Amino acid sequence: MSPTAAVARRGARALAASITRLGFAPAHASSRRGLASTRPDAHLARSSSPSSSSPGSGPPRFAALLGTAAASAGAYAFLLDDEQSSAAQFKLFEYLAPAMRLMDPETAHNVGIELLARGVAPVETRRDPPALAVDAWGLRFANPIGLAAGFDKDAKAFPALGAMGFGFVEIGSVTPKPQPGNPKPRVFRLRELGAVINRYGFNSEGHEPARARLEAYRADTRATQSEFDATPVTPVTPEGAGVPRRLAERGAPVGVNLGKNKLTPEAAAADDYALGVRALGHTADYIVVNISSPNTPGLRALQGKAHLKGLLRKVLAARDESALKSRTGGGQTHAHKPPVLLKIAPDLTDGDIKDVVAAATSCAVDGIIVSNTTIARPEDVAAHARGGEAGGLSGKPLMDPSTEVLFRVYQLTGGKIPLVGCGGVASGRDAYEKIRAGASLVQMYTAFAYAGPALVPAMKAELAACLREDGYESVAEAIGAAHRKGGR
Repeated sequence: MSPTAAVARRGARALAASITRLGFAPAHASSRRGLASTRPDAHLARSSSPSSSSPGSGPPRFAALLGTAAASAGAYAFLLDDEQSSAAQFKLFEYLAPAMRLMDPETAHNVGIELLARGVAPVETRRDPPALAVDAWGLRFANPIGLAAGFDKDAKAFPALGAMGFGFVEIGSVTPKPQPGNPKPRVFRLRELGAVINRYGFNSEGHEPARARLEAYRADTRATQSEFDATPVTPVTPEGAGVPRRLAERGAPVGVNLGKNKLTPEAAAADDYALGVRALGHTADYIVVNISSPNTPGLRALQGKAHLKGLLRKVLAARDESALKSRTGGGQTHAHKPPVLLKIAPDLTDGDIKDVVAAATSCAVDGIIVSNTTIARPEDVAAHARGGEAGGLSGKPLMDPSTEVLFRVYQLTGGKIPLVGCGGVASGRDAYEKIRAGASLVQMYTAFAYAGPALVPAMKAELAACLREDGYESVAEAIGAAHRKGGR
């Protein structure tokens, strides 16, 4: 055995021993290049609830197995340069992803969040191609590939996800009060179709735990920034919209997706969203009003024109009041006016889409996410053994219908506000199709749950190749290309 291999093996054994004792990987068990438990996510250990961070929580033996493998990668990666290190880490997690599917989907999800919260994740040290950079809402996104809400519901894992190479990460949906969501089982894989049906029902720890984690992250980020740059940072726009550009460049922008509690009556729904803005808006790079989940009774009715304008006005007023308070000594974490986005369903009629867009534009909403999961069941889904389960369908079957709605929303908005394409994205070419249909940014979730972290760099590489093939020098040049003469 070579000296290099011997060092790697000894390091792996030492790290694996720590992991096995704890059940999950401790935050301090990674090297600078090995795992994503660096300073920005140290707050996770401080702010996680005891139940979520107790030794051996979840399936400890399986977690220890994954953690041991990740520790081995960390020890080996320490011996490599940055580019080799990233490639080795992502390759390892590519092999581990199928092992997660041996567990039921919700358990696998929970184990994944615990491991990420403790820093067991690959770290992307390679720079994104400059062509992938996107500017929107005064924010700089290193690439347009984001992780949709629903994965990191309670803001436990987003720093590791950002370090993994996502261009942005959206946490939530977060409800004002804690609620358990719908009874289990409530998540079902349709593996042959690359799809999932879920009826989680906004299971959430509530505003307060999420706020504590997000505020701690912001404090850590500012402390890290001050070590590198002691000069004052100027907001991107005079109005202070968005976070300072240099801060955004040092960590993937974080969106906060807001939901309402199940027991909140429809007439008071706007109050839940306004509460979310006041509690979490100061920690967010952008805010999402989620009124399109099919798993909370009556929620989608809020997309109707009878409710939508009033709800959006209340949310925007809360955002503006909070921004004013923070600028005049309100003690908020950082003074800015986060953009507000509306997330809509893919099941709207053309008349409904027109009404939603009219309400959003008249209220000066900053962007629209298209779309949430669908209640429709295409023929192949309906024929599947799990196809009859109630809930929202996500994954590959959602790609075409959600892209059609995205195309229509871009037509109606005239490209005047940024759109986020979400639904069925499983490759760089899928992301490119969303961008051509009108998306400035793209989100995925289900494909990531199936393929694991290795999908992130693969998607970025394929998207960059698509841009080059069609002669585009940037994502911005390709946005809405499908609407132009000749598709260019």
